[in-house]
Amino acid sequence: MGELQSVPDDLAKDYVIAPDPAAPRLTRRVVGTDHTGAETEISVVEERPLTIFLNAQEIVTAMTIGDYPEYLAVGFLRNQGMLRDDDVVTRVDYDEDLEVVVVRTERKTTYEEKVKKKTRTSGCAVGTVFGDMMEGLDKVVLPQTELRTSWLYALAHRINTTPSLYLEAGAIHGTVLCHQDRPLVYMEDVGRHNAVDKIAGWMFQEGVSAGDKILYTTGRLTSEMVIKTALMGIPVLASRSGFTAWGVEIARQVGLTCIGRMRGKRFVCLSGEERLVRDMDPDAVPEESKKHRRKSVE
Repeated sequence: MGELQSVPDDLAKDYVIAPDPAAPRLTRRVVGTDHTGAETEISVVEERPLTIFLNAQEIVTAMTIGDYPEYLAVGFLRNQGMLRDDDVVTRVDYDEDLEVVVVRTERKTTYEEKVKKKTRTSGCAVGTVFGDMMEGLDKVVLPQTELRTSWLYALAHRINTTPSLYLEAGAIHGTVLCHQDRPLVYMEDVGRHNAVDKIAGWMFQEGVSAGDKILYTTGRLTSEMVIKTALMGIPVLASRSGFTAWGVEIARQVGLTCIGRMRGKRFVCLSGEERLVRDMDPDAVPEESKKHRRKSVE
C-alpha cells in the first residue's frame, strides 16, 4: 500500500493517517491577479485520472488528487459491491506512469452488466454510482452504538483545526473516520465519494471494524453518502454541511444516525436520534474561532 504521509503538526499527531498540506504532488502554485489587478500566487489542488481494474476488467476512471491510489481502488470496489466480505485481495498494483491500479483477488470476477448500469451522481468530480447499489441496503443492520454529544463537539473542534489541503488550497472535500472522540483516518479528495472510498479501502485492507465508528464529512449529506456509510456498516454520519431529502429518507430507512450543520455548539439530527447521549451542556461549548472557521464544501 502507499506510504503514510507525514504528519505536519502536533494537532495531527494522534491520527493514523492525516492530511499533508505540504506534499508537493498534491497542489501546484499558480500565478494570477486579484480583485485589484495585482499579481497573486496561490496553491491549487492537482486533479489527475486514475483507472481502476478488478483483475482483468476495467471498471472506472476516477478523477482524484492522486494520494493513496491503492486504498481508493479497493474502497471503490468495496463500496460498489464488487469486493465481498470474504474476498481475498492477493495484490494491489499501482503504476504511477500509467495512472492505473489493478486489484487482484482469489475469486474470479466479471461485472460486465454492472459496469453498464453506472449513472452520474450528485457528487462532484464526475462521481459514479452503479444502478443496483441500493440493492444491499435491505440487508443492512447497524448496531445501536451510543453517540455522546461530547464526542461530537470534540471531533468538530479537532478536525476543523487540523492542517489540511482544504485550509491550504480549498476546492476539496475531507472525510474522517473516528472512534468516540478521536479522529483516526483523515482523507481528502476533489470528490467526497473518493475520500470515503479511501477510508473504506483502508478499513478493508487493515481489517478495521465499523460498528463503533463515526464518519465525518465536510460535504453535504446526500443519498450517495448515506448509502456508502450504511453499506460500510458505520452507524453514524456527521457533517458541517446540510442534508438532501432523499439522503434523510434513506438514513431513516436503514437506521443511520445522520447529523448535519455541525458548527460550534450547534448541530441538527434528522435520523437515528435514539443513539444520542446528551452528556454535555451546549452552553459549555465555546463558539468557533474565526481563525479556524471554515465553510462547508458543497
